Amino acid sequence: MGAESPKDECGLFGVWAPGDDVARLTYFGLFAQQHRGQESAGIAVSDLHNILVYKDLGLVSQVFNEATLTTLHGDLAIGHTRYSTTGSTTWDNAQPVFKTDGAHSLALGHNGNLVNTQELARRVGTPGGATTDSDLVTTMLAAEMVSTGGLEEAAMRVLPTLEGAFCFVMMDERSVYAARGPMGIRPLSIGRLPNGFVVASETCALDIVGATFIRDVEPGELIRIDDRGLHSQRYVASPRRALCVFEYVYLARPDSRLRERSVHEARREMGRIMARETPVDADMVIAVPTTGHSAAQGYSEVTGIPYGDGLYKNQYVGRTFIQPSQTLRDRGVKLKLNPLPDSIRGKRLVVVDDSIVRGTTTKQIVAALREAGATEVHIRITCPPVKWPCFYGIDMPTRQELIGADLSVEEIRAYVGADSLGYLSQAGMIEATGQPAGDFCAACFDGDYPIPIPEQAGKFVLEDQLRLPTS
Repeated sequence: MGAESPKDECGLFGVWAPGDDVARLTYFGLFAQQHRGQESAGIAVSDLHNILVYKDLGLVSQVFNEATLTTLHGDLAIGHTRYSTTGSTTWDNAQPVFKTDGAHSLALGHNGNLVNTQELARRVGTPGGATTDSDLVTTMLAAEMVSTGGLEEAAMRVLPTLEGAFCFVMMDERSVYAARGPMGIRPLSIGRLPNGFVVASETCALDIVGATFIRDVEPGELIRIDDRGLHSQRYVASPRRALCVFEYVYLARPDSRLRERSVHEARREMGRIMARETPVDADMVIAVPTTGHSAAQGYSEVTGIPYGDGLYKNQYVGRTFIQPSQTLRDRGVKLKLNPLPDSIRGKRLVVVDDSIVRGTTTKQIVAALREAGATEVHIRITCPPVKWPCFYGIDMPTRQELIGADLSVEEIRAYVGADSLGYLSQAGMIEATGQPAGDFCAACFDGDYPIPIPEQAGKFVLEDQLRLPTS
């Protein structure tokens, strides 16, 4: 991933496959989507009678091992990897969320962010220790299940009241459910197994468990999977499609497909278009690992400038909670990226990355490459300047922290210390996806939010509300 890209969202997985080791399938489905969230991981399984949930803070491989997986028996399961976009990093906020009153039980995993969280919380309350919109939705569903008697009927009542970008995987004791928000801002796909079905945020998770892609969950659609097969119904009409274009730029794995378009090929095309929009005379094209690789190859292909490796990424850093001291920072400690001096010494470099957010990491990369012997450093970014925060499930800085919000491209270039700086145009970015421009949310670039944002919105909106005295 880019060195300072917006933080990821969450990864969802659900499976209905009697006779299969559903916990292990879910583990691998989450493992394939580890890039979508590294704060916590969890799996819920059901043996058709009882739901069992195991979750904890950490990476998928840290939370689960052979001993834990062998205790998770069942015919259906859901799983979740989390990067928090609402609420703090606590065990209570890890998912799947589980609710039961003895007669009715459900588990839920959520990718996205609601924008009417405060309104819902005032109506429902925020019981328990969790402070997420996901817990709030699960509480609403549990309450409706008491009166309706089933999760499907409860979902049909609750889902139309939610505003924002969301995808859910849900389960009761006998069925797996999947729902996608009315505009489809967050992705969700369906795959077929020999004896069942899976749903996942990305198609790479279908591939890893040997599932065949069927189709995407449609915006405004609720899917039920059980012993009667796959059943679909609309819980609300879809006003328009608005898939997050940042999925193509950065969020999704390159081996995933979005709307039948390979993410790798879309990024490679971004590099090709960027080469035509912002050419430069140089000796080598390098990528900021790992999302920059595909675009760097495309840039090299069009310009004829050789593509090579100039930065090494430590793949095992992940989201470390052990931060270097200020003294180590001052020494330039390089946790994630380190230049390869023998490759870049004496060369004019084109450095391809997916985005610049605050600019501090890009500045450090430019300085490190010069120190390693690069004679020129030309930065190329595969999207337009990020000017607006995301309220739909990507943890992005406030507008005051976004370097592209107030500075010109030339001012950003001067700040990061590059010889030149070029951004891909919004039209070029959209063109590379092969999809119509009207089918995307690009609010972080143009400020055009497809779903209205309330005045009070943010990552800790529920925690802030709980701190206020009640009237």
